Amino acid sequence: MTTSGTRLRPPARRSWLRILLTGLVLWLLTVTITFLTANPNLIPTLVLLGSFLVPVTFVVWAFERRDTGELTPTLVFSTFLTGGVLGVLGASVLESYLLRPSPWLFVGVGLIEEAVKLLALAFLTRHLADKSVRDGVILGAAVGFGFAAFESAGYAFTALFTVKGLSLMQLVQTEVLRGLLAPVGHGLWTAILGGVLFSASTRDHFLITGRLVLTYLGVSALHALWDSMHSIALVVMLLLTSTPGQLDLLRQGWVPNPTPAQLQSFTVLYWAGLALTSVIGLAWLFGLWRSTRRVRRVPPAWRIPTGGMPPPRGR
Repeated sequence: MTTSGTRLRPPARRSWLRILLTGLVLWLLTVTITFLTANPNLIPTLVLLGSFLVPVTFVVWAFERRDTGELTPTLVFSTFLTGGVLGVLGASVLESYLLRPSPWLFVGVGLIEEAVKLLALAFLTRHLADKSVRDGVILGAAVGFGFAAFESAGYAFTALFTVKGLSLMQLVQTEVLRGLLAPVGHGLWTAILGGVLFSASTRDHFLITGRLVLTYLGVSALHALWDSMHSIALVVMLLLTSTPGQLDLLRQGWVPNPTPAQLQSFTVLYWAGLALTSVIGLAWLFGLWRSTRRVRRVPPAWRIPTGGMPPPRGR
């Protein structure tokens, strides 16, 4: 207890670390037994564990750094689950009706997916009386990681089916890759949006400000860059190292595949582009987080928790 009589916050219990380690052991055990027994009944367990482990871990990690008591485990869990489902469903409907193959396809994907996640966040948190920026970051991350978990489950399930039959190896590779990239994807982008949304809010309403619009466009641009990095790296590689034969294919409207000698350059460009996009997003989020002070709730001095009467007020 401090000299002013207020309790110090207890140290974080690191629940996220226990969840990560326990989930990782269970996932590795499931992978091993699935390969050994070839039991198809274990595939849903494998998909769900691999897709949800990293998103759930990061949501718990963020929850331990909440600002106010209004962020209960129930609220964060419902935001993660409901927000993720609403985001995936909304994006699927809008993308199927509005998007067509074009050079601007991934720009449309970024705009649509960030919009549906933002709307889901605003809908699920509309009744919060206290909307701090840091709590907005946490709840935004919950929606984004929920979206990422369900999306990863879909990609993992799709990777299972190949022209040669079921491929457990491709499923596992997909889950590992998406799990490693999950912290710098949907959760990061929607966390930024959530913080700015809550900063532009009143007790009862969310406000659409110029800052929120610019943040939405900026986050959508990061999303589009991330999704289109394969094409960007391929174009840059061809501009720098294209052969005469590849130039002929380009003039005919075909995109040539990289040669074995170019493959290393392509890989470096691809991962460097993803790293740069991630650094921009993380720096943006860090600046948003550091720009706000943690909310300290200290009861008024006259409030006596033991049931005594408050001191008389002056007339």
